[in-house]
Amino acid sequence: MTAYRTWFRRGLVCLFATSVLDGSSAHAQTYPAGPVKFITQLAAGTATDPAMRVVIDQLGKMWGQQTLLVNQPGAGGAIAARAAATAAPDGSTFFMAVASTFVVLPETQTNLGFDVNDFVPIGFVGEVPMAIVVTPTLTVSSLSELIALSKKRPGGLNAAAGFRGGMTHLTTELLRSRTGAELTPIFYPSSGAAMSDLISERVPIGVEGLAGPLTGGQLKMLAIASPRRLPMRPEVPAVAETLPGFAASGWFALVAPRGTPVAIVNKVSEDLRAVLARPEVRERFDAFSLSTRSMSPQDLSDFIKSERELWKPVIKQAGLGAS
Repeated sequence: MTAYRTWFRRGLVCLFATSVLDGSSAHAQTYPAGPVKFITQLAAGTATDPAMRVVIDQLGKMWGQQTLLVNQPGAGGAIAARAAATAAPDGSTFFMAVASTFVVLPETQTNLGFDVNDFVPIGFVGEVPMAIVVTPTLTVSSLSELIALSKKRPGGLNAAAGFRGGMTHLTTELLRSRTGAELTPIFYPSSGAAMSDLISERVPIGVEGLAGPLTGGQLKMLAIASPRRLPMRPEVPAVAETLPGFAASGWFALVAPRGTPVAIVNKVSEDLRAVLARPEVRERFDAFSLSTRSMSPQDLSDFIKSERELWKPVIKQAGLGAS
């Protein structure tokens, strides 16, 4: 009798485990069964917004479902992050998060109402290196000359640095800390506003993502903050040629609300990597000066941790830390 009970209990355990696994597998196979929403903190039409739309459009075609990018800018990304963090964890809502969500928000804002560490990593989407540009009339032709001029000019030089706490701002601060350059960051609500001041020469220097409005030959590009020169712009030096090890990029990645089923996370991660490998997507990314990396959810988790470690001292030095 005792042996029978033991056998019966083991049978129930096996049956339960099998049903859970089968249910999880079935859930992944039938996913998604309806529209899928992707929230981002970027305003519509900003530098990498079109690239995000390319990716979610391709996912929608793969899934045979409607996919929608929802732009919710404001509060340094906290509004969008909060909306994504509190969404139902059923695979109907994801967060297309930019770097500052994980790098800046945890260090600068308290009482967010959520923990950025609770997001479930899915996959890396794209990145764009920062570029250092100057107005044509500024008498410098290299990064070294720019640094030297900033130290000679009384009061230094003003630098258009995007919005306070963004990656363009942090890149400016990193450049200051590494070189002692006398640069005063000037903040703007958008890349377009910063470029307007640069082109009209109200500000002599700018730091902007390479995917931003830097075309037209109206500005001199001194250096790109990629580890090495880029194939599409071989004539522009990497910052690392002057400052070894210097690299800075804006990046965006896909994450999900805490509690999203593992089967859905794994499926979306695999589908995302498949979409990013498509030639038509890579061509569009090249046009935006964007690149991508193939990352599993664990790879993305490790990457985010390394980025936070890199930028945390820069945030502190810039006086951006939460009081």
